[in-house]
This record gives sequence, C-alpha cells and structure tokens, in this order.
Amino acid sequence: MARRSKQEDTQAETPDTTDDDAPSGGGSSYLVPGLERGLRILAEFSAREPVLGAPELSRRIGIPRTTTFRLLQTLESLGFLERVNGDRNFRLGVAVLRLGFEYVNSLELTDLGTPVLERLRDATGLSTHLLIRDQRDVVFVAKAQSHEPLFSSVKVHVGTRLPAHATVHGHVLMGDLSLAALKALYPEAQLEKYTERTPATVDELFERVQECATLGYGLSEASFERGISVVTAPVRDHSGAIVAAVAATVPRSDIGADDEKSQLVETICAAAVELAVRLNYRPSGDDPTGVLAGVCA
Repeated sequence: MARRSKQEDTQAETPDTTDDDAPSGGGSSYLVPGLERGLRILAEFSAREPVLGAPELSRRIGIPRTTTFRLLQTLESLGFLERVNGDRNFRLGVAVLRLGFEYVNSLELTDLGTPVLERLRDATGLSTHLLIRDQRDVVFVAKAQSHEPLFSSVKVHVGTRLPAHATVHGHVLMGDLSLAALKALYPEAQLEKYTERTPATVDELFERVQECATLGYGLSEASFERGISVVTAPVRDHSGAIVAAVAATVPRSDIGADDEKSQLVETICAAAVELAVRLNYRPSGDDPTGVLAGVCA
C-alpha cells in the first residue's frame, strides 16, 4: 500500500472551510455554522412576522442568498418550515410546534401549575392561565378553560405570544428588572404602540412595572384588548426570582365592583403563591403578593 505524504495527511485532517462552513458571527470553534444559521433563521419568525422570504432572511442573518435557499429547503424537508401558497415565502411548520409542545410538557412549572390553574378556575369560574416571559414576549404555557358559557368565549391557546411591554402580564413578569435592564431589553426611543394605554417609553414602562411590583399583582381592564380584563400575579422560585405569572381572564371591559375586584385579586394571588411554594419559594413579610394571599403578616 502506498504511503501518504505528510502534506497529504495534513490536508486530509484540515476541515473544508467553504462559505457554508464559515462561522456567521465568530465565537467558539466548536459551533456548527450550518446548524447555527438554521436555528437563527427559525428564530426570525414571530407572531408579528409569521411569513418571511429568502432575501429578507439572507439580509438579516448576513449570509449569501444561495446559502439561505439551501438552509430553507433543508428546514422545509424536515418540517420546520413550510411554503406559503407555493411561493418563495415561508412560515414555521408543524415540527416547530411539536418541539414547542414537548418543551412545554417537559417543564416542571406546567406540571405543578396545571392543578393550581384548575382549582383557580373552579373557584372563580374564569379561564385561567400560566405565563412565562421570553425576552420581549409573554408566552402562555398552560391553561384551564372555563366551564361557564358566559366566560368560555375567550380562548387563548397554549403557545400564544403577546408583547410584554404592552400587557399587564409582561409588567408583572418584568417585576425583577431594573431600569437599566429594561433599557437593554428595549434600546429603542419609542416603544411600539398597540393602544392608547401602551407605555410610550422605557421610563413609562418601568413605572408600570414598579407599580405592579409594589402592589404584588397586575390588573388590566380593557387596556390591551377591548372587552377583556385580566388579573395577573407573579410566581417566584426558590431564589425569589419571578419565573411565571398566574392570570385569570374576565370577558368584559371591567371586572366589577371594588369588593368583587378585591376578592378576585386575593384569590389569584393565593394561587400564585401556592404554585411558588411548590417551587420551594418561602414568602416573606415584604412580599405584597404573599400579604394579599394571606400567608404573610
């Protein structure tokens, strides 16, 4: 057998660094560039931009269009993307949804939270939800649909995303963030407006966040969607950090009289604290949610 030269051995061991293999943003040499780019493409799709084309994705990711087309076709063949009306535009496919459900189902939070939501639903008659924050969005990860015909008209699906800055859910979930952290999350001068009540700036958003943190809950009467009111309370983990929120939805523009509103707030705070305790959180006297729940002096 012919012996290979040392130069041939070196060439055989040297990876091919064509355009497809070149890292798109530097970083560790252990990253797989093709996989990184494919995941970055998937991350570009959102509820606000459900359909995107190759030219736009190529520009955003910073890679050639030919490479983008190959990545899109690969993702399409695996079911992570699908074409829109047979065109060159794409949207997320069912494989992404399947992964999302697997992720949600794997969360200890949802396993522990579902019975809490069901008891809260039975106590209030309202549809109840468990939410988490994913950067600038809030995500519904579990629900207990109301059995009452009057209250069951509002249906929010698991996996639904809403803008955190424009919803009371987001204000509650961002209760741990400082003004500096909020400015890093929202570097723009003006925040996107959804209604006249949407905070216009980060400073205004911080005021809303602090108000919810001081109260120990958030209450919104038709401030994001007309005809819908919500009460949301934070869920903390063993470290005291906010990791989720428990919410109940009232399908009308106002919750009701003050005593009815107070009772609903206390019931939802109690459910949030119940779930937090299951996550090994120990409420202290300076926790306003715990005070409203009646577990703190």
